[in-house]
Amino acid sequence: MKSLHLGVIYLLSILPLLAESGATTLNDDVLGLIVFKAGVEDPRSKLASWNEDDVDPCNWAGVRCDAKSNRVTELALDGFALSGRLGRGLLWLQFLETLSLSMNNFSGSLSPDLLRLESLRTLDLSANHLSGTIPDGFFGQCRSIRDISLAKNSISGKIPPDVGSCSTLVSLNLSSNQLSGSLPSEIWSLNALRSLDLSDNSLVGEIPLGISRMFNLRMISLRRNRLTGQLPNDTGNCMLLKSLDVGENQLSGDLPYSMRNLSTCTYLSLSSNSFSGELPAWIGEMNGLETLDLSGNKFSGGFPSSLSNLQLLKVLKLSDNSFSGGMPDSLAACRSLLDVDLSRNTLTGNLPSWVFESGFTQILLSGNKFSGPIVIPPLTDSTIQVLDLSGNAFSGKFPNEVSNLRSLEFLNLSFDSLSGPIPASVGELKSLQVLDVSGNRLSGSIPLEVGLAASLREMRLEKNSLTAEIPIQIGSCSSLAYLDLSQNNLTGPIPETLANLTNLQVVDFSRNQLSGTIPKQLADLPHLLSFNISHNQLSGDLPAGSFFNKIPPSSVTDNPGLCGSVVNLSCPGVLPKPIVLNPNSSSGDSSSNPVLSPSNLSHKKIILSISALIAIGAAAVIALGVITITVLNLRVRASTSNSATGLALSDGYLSHSPATDANSGKLVMFAGGDPEFSAGAHAVLNKDCELGRGGFGAVYKTVLRDGRSVAIKKLTVSSLVKSQDDFEKEVKRLGKVQHPNLVALEGYYWTPSLQLLIYEFVPGGSLYNHLHECSASDTLSWQERFDIILGIAKSLAHLHHLKIIHYNIKSSNVLLDGSGEAKVGDYGLAKLLPMLDRYVLSSKIQSALGYMAPEFACRTVKITEKCDVYGFGVLVLEILTGKRPVEYMEDDVVLLCDMVREALEEGRVEECMDGRLCGKFPLEETIPVIKLGLICTSQVPSNRPDMAEVVNILELIRCPQDGRQEEFC
Repeated sequence: MKSLHLGVIYLLSILPLLAESGATTLNDDVLGLIVFKAGVEDPRSKLASWNEDDVDPCNWAGVRCDAKSNRVTELALDGFALSGRLGRGLLWLQFLETLSLSMNNFSGSLSPDLLRLESLRTLDLSANHLSGTIPDGFFGQCRSIRDISLAKNSISGKIPPDVGSCSTLVSLNLSSNQLSGSLPSEIWSLNALRSLDLSDNSLVGEIPLGISRMFNLRMISLRRNRLTGQLPNDTGNCMLLKSLDVGENQLSGDLPYSMRNLSTCTYLSLSSNSFSGELPAWIGEMNGLETLDLSGNKFSGGFPSSLSNLQLLKVLKLSDNSFSGGMPDSLAACRSLLDVDLSRNTLTGNLPSWVFESGFTQILLSGNKFSGPIVIPPLTDSTIQVLDLSGNAFSGKFPNEVSNLRSLEFLNLSFDSLSGPIPASVGELKSLQVLDVSGNRLSGSIPLEVGLAASLREMRLEKNSLTAEIPIQIGSCSSLAYLDLSQNNLTGPIPETLANLTNLQVVDFSRNQLSGTIPKQLADLPHLLSFNISHNQLSGDLPAGSFFNKIPPSSVTDNPGLCGSVVNLSCPGVLPKPIVLNPNSSSGDSSSNPVLSPSNLSHKKIILSISALIAIGAAAVIALGVITITVLNLRVRASTSNSATGLALSDGYLSHSPATDANSGKLVMFAGGDPEFSAGAHAVLNKDCELGRGGFGAVYKTVLRDGRSVAIKKLTVSSLVKSQDDFEKEVKRLGKVQHPNLVALEGYYWTPSLQLLIYEFVPGGSLYNHLHECSASDTLSWQERFDIILGIAKSLAHLHHLKIIHYNIKSSNVLLDGSGEAKVGDYGLAKLLPMLDRYVLSSKIQSALGYMAPEFACRTVKITEKCDVYGFGVLVLEILTGKRPVEYMEDDVVLLCDMVREALEEGRVEECMDGRLCGKFPLEETIPVIKLGLICTSQVPSNRPDMAEVVNILELIRCPQDGRQEEFC
């Protein structure tokens, strides 16, 4: 690095001499670019084409020139992974119009001279690691600049008043930094400005008057700051405004009357503030609105009839306010409306039938005071996918007409006052994934037709008055992962067909009147996390299996007939009468029954019980098994020895030649070089070199002859691996996947009986070890955890961009390098199997409980990248809390997602964070990350974000505070 700095200093010192002497043909552009290159690090060699011996830079990577003058006019190096500081070499590019260096790793402070370039029109330094304050006079040098973006950096301090000097500025983006202080009124002097984004900072104080001077403004976002006071009265005078977002601040008061002028505005978000008063009638004059989000405020009163004028409205969010009155009929006239959320208000009255006929896809009305029956009209083309009417006072029957809602995926009618039976028509909802009618007064039996709901993943019928037996047809709900029938009056046995539900994770049958024994087949359920059968009349022993051997006593309590070690009650044995054998009797003389003949009682008797005979037979079987296993082990060792010998001695293995030798196998290293192992192939199979084991096989560390350490994965799924051609094609595809947050696949070895994958060696150990096995003194800090989460998200986004699904997200598959950077391994290996059998994957690969998406074991649901998103969400919560996805407590099984969700709802976030952080984490980052993790673990795949969206969200969440940056971030 020292020599690099000296080179830069030397180049800077001779530039004037070279330019004046004419001793070289290098022009200012070449000199400037070479000086710039000398001051940066280029790990991917993206700037390899930049050569000082080339007098024409117009063909260099990222460089564009004017066709006539041949001078450099554009430098676009976005996403080149460059690092270092922005040197003065850029100032030599006097004809530069566009400078775009976004998505790199540039650090240091802003150069005060960047805007001195007279021709510069666009400056984009977003998504880097720039820090410090905006230097004095930075904006004062604006000449003809039109676009400036410094978003997603760590720039702090105040926005300088001279920002008003950039009179030609059209777009200014300073979002996702750590800017503080008040918003300078001079910013409203930028009357050419069309887009202003200052979101995700720590700006305070009131929004100054004067925004009306920005008559060209189309978009303004002040979201996620700490702004107070009211919206300026002249806000509505920006009549060309299309998007206004001031959500998540501390603004209050009424909405300014001038906003009625914003007839072209399409997006308005005032969410999560303290605005109050009634929703004004003039809101209907904003007839260009497509999204209206006023959620999380203190609005009250009824809804104005003028809402019917919003003919373009698609999304309406008015939840978490104090609106009253009935369901506004004016919404029926909003022909474009799709998403309606009026949850958690004080709305009353009946539910009008037009709600089901208006083309809505999502209706959320939970937590209000609606009453009366739920009347669903005859429909043929219902578009409703999500219907939540929970937490109201709806009464009457569970509507049989629910089958008319053919597109329904989520139905929540919990904690209302519904009565009568569950209609058989529920089975006609082929797309239904979540059914929650808990906490009502439903009676009768569970309909047999429920087994027809093949997509159902969550069924909650608890806290009702259901009777009769649990139908065996429930075993046909092949996607079911969550089943709660607790606190009813169900009788009869637990159906054996429950064992067909291989995706089951949580079962609760507690507080019923179930009887009989527990089916032994339930021991084979691979993903069972909780099985509560307490307070019933069950009897007999528990099934023998890994889950039931560790089931908490609280899950089986108050079943007097149950026996076994869990309930500390021995199961009664059967003592049969002894069998008397006469050794002197002839087996052929059966007619006189010599064994029981009185004449034989004088001979010596052998008295054996049935249990003794079984023991003798078992001993014989065990002895035979020992002999068989010994022979097999000798064969395996011989085979392994032969393989190792072949590996160690064969030239075919140790060379880079792709030629295949039947005895030695085929080794390919993607980067070339000498791949021979310094310790011989025995190191690959040496137990002492083993790093760990996973669903695909064991991993060993070894050293190549060039001294470089690598990790070798010895696959143990050889019987499932594809043919050699298919195997090599898929492995070579994975070998081309390159990302800083992915463990690089460097080569492979193939024989029909042995396959090895050669990876880069990552020295820092697994994330699992750092979270669960390290001492408190070595715990990960908040910033390290945040960076790890972001690194994992970026790696998955990259994989999904390449159409690769990981399938096996868990903390033991995330490694940390020497600098603490996260590297995800084991990606894409499922494609090595001949067919994507999700049952094979769920039992062999995704063995860690808690990470697997609910839809994974459902044959009728397509496996997509959203399965990775679910596993990522669980991993996020694991990183934040330091707890495993499933925790076995003394009397219960606790699911991490449920525990964190409950803590968030009750305002106890700090309690569930990893105690080793000692409270050193910023809640303004922590809470959004927790919410993101919970959203990623949504039961409905379509509700989970894409990983690319997750990356963007995480980068927006970064700590915005200036004073706490050093302490927390």
